[in-house]
Amino acid sequence: MNTQLSRSLGLSDAVIIGLGSMIGAGIFAALAPAAAEAGSWLFLGLALAALVAYCNATASAQLAAQYPTSGGTYAYARAQVSPWLGLVAGWGYVIGKTASTAAMALTFAAYAAPAGWQQPLAVAALIALTVVNSLGISRTAAMTRVIVIAVLAILTVFLVVIAAGGQFSLSSLWAPEAVGAAGAVGGPGAVGGAGDSGVPNGFDLLGVLQAAGILFFAFAGYARIATLGEEVKDPQRTIPRAIILALGITTTVYAVVAVAVMGVLGPVGLAQSQVPLADAVGSSAWAQALVRVGAALACLGALLGLVAGIGRTFFAMARDSRHFQFFAQVSRFGTPARAEFLVCAVAIVLVLLGDIRTAIGFSSFGVLIYYSITNITAFTQTAERRRYPRALQVLGVILCVVLAFTVSLEAVIVGAILFAVIGAVVLLLQRRG
Repeated sequence: MNTQLSRSLGLSDAVIIGLGSMIGAGIFAALAPAAAEAGSWLFLGLALAALVAYCNATASAQLAAQYPTSGGTYAYARAQVSPWLGLVAGWGYVIGKTASTAAMALTFAAYAAPAGWQQPLAVAALIALTVVNSLGISRTAAMTRVIVIAVLAILTVFLVVIAAGGQFSLSSLWAPEAVGAAGAVGGPGAVGGAGDSGVPNGFDLLGVLQAAGILFFAFAGYARIATLGEEVKDPQRTIPRAIILALGITTTVYAVVAVAVMGVLGPVGLAQSQVPLADAVGSSAWAQALVRVGAALACLGALLGLVAGIGRTFFAMARDSRHFQFFAQVSRFGTPARAEFLVCAVAIVLVLLGDIRTAIGFSSFGVLIYYSITNITAFTQTAERRRYPRALQVLGVILCVVLAFTVSLEAVIVGAILFAVIGAVVLLLQRRG
């Protein structure tokens, strides 16, 4: 039985997979719910999310250089700290990212299909991209490269349309009463209060933290690079460089697009929009169509990376367990196809049961728990293995825990219950031997 993956990815491949996993999630899915929580202070939430992502990325890069294997923090914590902590991290990743997969499939369908056809299209996309992933990681990287180039080109056109349209206003970036292109008006209120729209008119610390937690959902794609540790050439050098490059490019793209959208729609218009980038280009039919194509492609790129990353994490967990060996086999194409199709099946169930905003909150909770363990694990590395100061890991743990437990009450409750149930099942299986 073959249980080893082959090394076929270079630096550019790894960066592209990271970009494909991140670009799309935040731009097309997370900006609106984040604006609903933070209002004009959305950019502070974005900066905080980027800071958390940087702390986590440096910890992931440092660990991936020492442990170039599949599984990400599950494998790192298992080897560095304890098998129990590794299991908590692994399940946090699988739970959170499976919810991300459902959210991305639903976002793709929202841009690509009319109401009534969105859930069937989301299910079809999940199945199709899982098949692509199962045929080989090189095919995943090649398809993701095409998608990322197309999306960046479309976003460039989007920014040109915004600049030439005359609707952009710097005052809309911070004025709570700004009238957005959608026609929404924020009402007056005290600092931290909200108008009739429900969007905060001033600084609201809890709202900023919740926005940061939502936007962090968009940055977590760099983990896909770490989970490919067993398939990257020269992983000790390639993975750390790819993670930092992908995160830096994505942060720049997010900031520029967020400024453009907020400058046209205003905080209220952005918060109330279901398709904010399409709304920002106004009534131009060709520009709206182009944005929708870009959104659909970006979400497909994110789905490719998500299915690949989750499948490999579950594959690594199954390989270390006597009870899940069925999912620890590598197909003739060199992929953990059984694990990937299991992820696909669970994501389909979530698509049929949930909605985008709930899935984003739930995903953020699980992934922030995962990264708090990443930082704890990196903190324990010896001096010769360290690439970054321990202070970054301390800051990373604190911020991950704070954001995880403020993202939404529903996400915290459901996430805690799922962790408890899965933990009980794992312990029961271990006792039975």
